[in-house]
Amino acid sequence: MSITYAVIVAVALLLLAVYCFFVRKKETWLLLLFISITVANVGYFLLSISKTLTFAIFANDVVYLGSVFLSMFMLLTISKLCGFKIKKKTVSFLLTIGVLMFAIIATSGFLPWYYKEVSLTFVDGAAKLSKVYGALHPLYLIYLLSYFAAMIACIVHSIHKKMIASQKHASLLAAIVFGNIAVWFVEKFIPWNFEFLSVSYLFSEIILLGIYWMMQDYVRLDLIPKPAPVVSHPDPADIATMPIEEKILKVLSFLKPGEMLAAREREILELVLQNKKRKEIADELCLSENTIKTYTRTLYGKLGVNSREELYALLIK
Repeated sequence: MSITYAVIVAVALLLLAVYCFFVRKKETWLLLLFISITVANVGYFLLSISKTLTFAIFANDVVYLGSVFLSMFMLLTISKLCGFKIKKKTVSFLLTIGVLMFAIIATSGFLPWYYKEVSLTFVDGAAKLSKVYGALHPLYLIYLLSYFAAMIACIVHSIHKKMIASQKHASLLAAIVFGNIAVWFVEKFIPWNFEFLSVSYLFSEIILLGIYWMMQDYVRLDLIPKPAPVVSHPDPADIATMPIEEKILKVLSFLKPGEMLAAREREILELVLQNKKRKEIADELCLSENTIKTYTRTLYGKLGVNSREELYALLIK
């Protein structure tokens, strides 16, 4: 069984390496999620090869170190993919709750808060902790269920508000959440000699990696409010000094009824209005020139123009 956990750790490290070296545009929360999953799986492996109770408790803490913050980083990753803006205050709050939760768990072996009693047993040559839960153990259940509920709420809201690029992506995100919930509940109420969550985490990594890879070129839809028509007629000489946000709002006022821009189209519009060439835009967004050309063509169609010159003309129209 220890060999199985070792293989799982190797796969987790491989996925982390794939993300670090082959994904062009890194997402901080997804990177931290991959690291947390790797840490949790290392903990499972260390626990399986434990020879003493002290080392087994340490390994169990390593598992929880990965698992506690894994939930946080998975929520933040899903929120970002669903189009939510993540505030620093929110991150600070979640981080504080996570640190407190782990601090309670880390009392194992010293105080009877999380576990009343722990002992070391061996099953098929692998070590396993036998635990009697303490009074504060239900807090972890509440902690996990709160994160699962928040993930589901994010996905449902993004679908309702059309903030995510594809229903298929939303379905895959939902499959990750419900899959982990199912595995966690099965392990919670049915005793197994193997931690199937370690495998579930790997599948979550693979799916999230695939989703993020696909969504690099076409990310979520941002509902950009159509501003009221501008009644003033600026002099062409004033256009050069007009703030970029004002230029964007002016151009967006010419969106066709019912149209909306994808987040990537909004980025390209801003760069075009900064007079950047296609190659410069491609380099800045880490995309190919053909991809930029495709987005630009779609953007022009939504604005009812055929060229940069016609786009710039909207600023004084």
